[in-house]
Amino acid sequence: MDYTKKIMYQSNSWYNDGLRKAQVRDMSGAIVSLQQSLQYNRENIAARNLLGLVYYGIGEVSEALVEWIISKNLCPRDNIADYYIKNVQNSANELESLNQAIKKFNQCLVYCQQNGEDLAIIQLKQVIASHPTFLKAYQLLALIYIQMNQNTKARQILIEAKKLDTTNELTLTYLQEVTKQRGRYGKNAERSFRKPKSATVEYNLGNETIIQPKRSKIRDMAQQLAFANILIGMVLGAALIWFLVAPAVNQNRSEKLNNQMRAYSEQINTLEAQVSAQTRTLDQYRTAGDEAQKAVDQAKATSDSYEKLLQVSSQSRSGEYSYTDMADALLEITRDSLGDSGKEMYDTLSDSIFPTACRRRYAAGVDSLESEDYDQAIEYLTKVVKMDESYNDGQAIYRLAQAYQGKGDTENAKTWYQKMVDTYNNSRYIEDAKKQLAILNGDASADTSSDTSSDTSADSSSVSEDSENSDNSDNSQDGGDNGDYDNSDNTEDNE
Repeated sequence: MDYTKKIMYQSNSWYNDGLRKAQVRDMSGAIVSLQQSLQYNRENIAARNLLGLVYYGIGEVSEALVEWIISKNLCPRDNIADYYIKNVQNSANELESLNQAIKKFNQCLVYCQQNGEDLAIIQLKQVIASHPTFLKAYQLLALIYIQMNQNTKARQILIEAKKLDTTNELTLTYLQEVTKQRGRYGKNAERSFRKPKSATVEYNLGNETIIQPKRSKIRDMAQQLAFANILIGMVLGAALIWFLVAPAVNQNRSEKLNNQMRAYSEQINTLEAQVSAQTRTLDQYRTAGDEAQKAVDQAKATSDSYEKLLQVSSQSRSGEYSYTDMADALLEITRDSLGDSGKEMYDTLSDSIFPTACRRRYAAGVDSLESEDYDQAIEYLTKVVKMDESYNDGQAIYRLAQAYQGKGDTENAKTWYQKMVDTYNNSRYIEDAKKQLAILNGDASADTSSDTSSDTSADSSSVSEDSENSDNSDNSQDGGDNGDYDNSDNTEDNE
């Protein structure tokens, strides 16, 4: 026989043993046997389902559900565990009763730790009444009775517990202890009921013998202690009211307060949910309004761009407008808002207008820079950079940085010097741009600064000469450009 068959045989053998014990209400023995069966074969569905039934029989419903859920996961189809689980789930009242019973049982443990055995007894009786198969509740109630020397009641509770599990070790231990105490107190009770030897007093008076009962000290003290006993009873009654009735009243008050707080909390949550829903709706309306406004703005920008483009085209054909004015109009157009034909027209116009406009704006910007009119220089040079950032191998960027530096705007000056260094590394002004950037960053010496300023003045003079030459050439080209546009118009008319 191979090992697999041996293991399966052992698992089935322990299952049969657990089944026999469960049939005679030997729940503890059945649990041990079924757990041993599952150790040999954890997928023994019959053993696992029976173990759940045994747990359920002694009131351990949570343990039973665990075993049935594991069984259902191991065998989802044709498994009676599914039936057990559905029956437990469908009986919502039973689950709620079980939950309350467990909470009360835990509270009884707290009462016992706080020497509140009377309250624990009351709670445990309620637990047993609502959940008659809760074995642990029987055992705890019997233990409290044993501690309070109420052995008769303890024996009755333990007999009921033994019916649930005939071989439970804890139940049998408590029964043995009750039997010992009953035997011990029984002998003492017999002694206490024996008649005393000298219960009377005899004496002779003449020829007569007079017999009188013996005077008892307890009887003599009874009258003296009667009033004291009444006071003690009143004190005990007040204490019982304080410790039993007052907590119940306080508990009712706290429950009412808790219910009110829960009701208020639910109302607050409902109001918060309504506010949240209204806020989301308002946000949706705002989003829709913003999107509609964006669409309107985009349509307006597109319309304005086309209108300006057609206007520049008309001005270009007429030959009556300067290149700088037409270039300024083109810079106000958003090229991305145009269609394909509009972009093509924009590129054609910019290719014919921007070069001349760049030369004039650059020359005007350099003149303003030399005359220290930095705001005007920034305006002209910024337009040059927008039209052609690479104009004259980065000279427009370099001059724009100088204008910002002259104005005292260090951040913008560093930005444009850095762009010059990063983009136009082969320009003849690159070294001077690096030195100026180092000065603005605080890394250059005073000598370097003086050298740089001399180089800058030399470059400015050279640029001034270049700008004058460019102005002359632009002036000569101005008439030529206008003439060219007129000739082009005549040519188009001839065609």
